[in-house]
Amino acid sequence: MLNSIAILGGTHGNETSGIQLVRHWQNGNLPERFRALQPEMRLVNSAAIEANVRYVDDDLNRQFTAHRLEQQCSEAEAQLARQLNQTLGPKGNSATDFVIDIHNTTSEMGATLIILQQDEFNIQLARFVKHHMPEANILLEDDKAYSEHPYLCTVGKQGVMVEVGGQPQGVFREDIFQLTQTLTETILDFCIAYNAQTLPELAPCDVFILGENICFPVDETGARIAMIHHSLQDNDFQPLLPGAPVFKCFDGTEITWDQDTVIYPHFINEAAYATTHVAFATASLTKL
Repeated sequence: MLNSIAILGGTHGNETSGIQLVRHWQNGNLPERFRALQPEMRLVNSAAIEANVRYVDDDLNRQFTAHRLEQQCSEAEAQLARQLNQTLGPKGNSATDFVIDIHNTTSEMGATLIILQQDEFNIQLARFVKHHMPEANILLEDDKAYSEHPYLCTVGKQGVMVEVGGQPQGVFREDIFQLTQTLTETILDFCIAYNAQTLPELAPCDVFILGENICFPVDETGARIAMIHHSLQDNDFQPLLPGAPVFKCFDGTEITWDQDTVIYPHFINEAAYATTHVAFATASLTKL
C-alpha cells in the first residue's frame, strides 16, 4: 500500500518542467482522481531554482549515498540533502513509500521513466506505463543496489525518476511539459490501481538496461578533438550498429562504433555532463 507519495520538482534548478508541474499542482490543480493519494508536492532546491542553475555548489542528485549523508559538508546541496533525508526518509528506513522525482534533459530522450531495481513493484510499474503510454521509454539502472544509488528518489522506500527531453537548460517548452505531465499522471494512475489491487496482468515490455558512459575523445591537454556525429545526434534510444559513425573529428575524420554489439545510446550530448566529457550512455534492450 502506498500511503505516502512525494512528487518532487527542482532537484536541478534549471529543469523547468517539473518545477512548473509541481507549482501548478500545488496551486490546487491536481486532477481530482489523484486527490485520494494525497501526494506531497515539493520544490526541492529553491536556491538553484531562483538562480535558474542546475545547482549552487554541487549536484543535489548525487548526495544520497550513506557516505555523503554522513559527511558534515558545508556546501548548500550537501546540507539540503541531509535535511531532505530527515524529512522524506531517512534512507533505508523511510517514512515515504514512493518518491517521484521529475527531471529534464537536453537530450532527445522523449518521456523516459527511470527505474532502479527489478522487483515486482517496478516491473509492474514499467509494464503499466508502457501499456498506457507506448511512446514512453523505460530505462533500468540497476548497476548497483537501490540503497547504493546517490539519487534523491532513493530516500523513499521506492523511488523513480521522470526524465523528459530534449529541452535546453533553463528553458520552458510546452510540448515537453505536456509529456512530463502525461508520464507523471500515468505513474499516479498506477499508484491508484496498485492501492486498489486492480492492476491488470500485462505482458513484458521493452526495457533499456543501462550500460556504460562513452566519453568524447580528447588530446593530451584534455581538449576535445571531436563532436557527436550528426547521424547519432538526437537519436536517443535508437540502435547504434557496429561500424556506424559516432564522432566527427575537427580534422574531418570519423570515429565509428568499433564493438560488435548493437547498443542503444541515450543522454546523447547532455549539456549537464559536458564538464566530465561524457558523450552518451549505452544501453542494451530486453523484455521485463
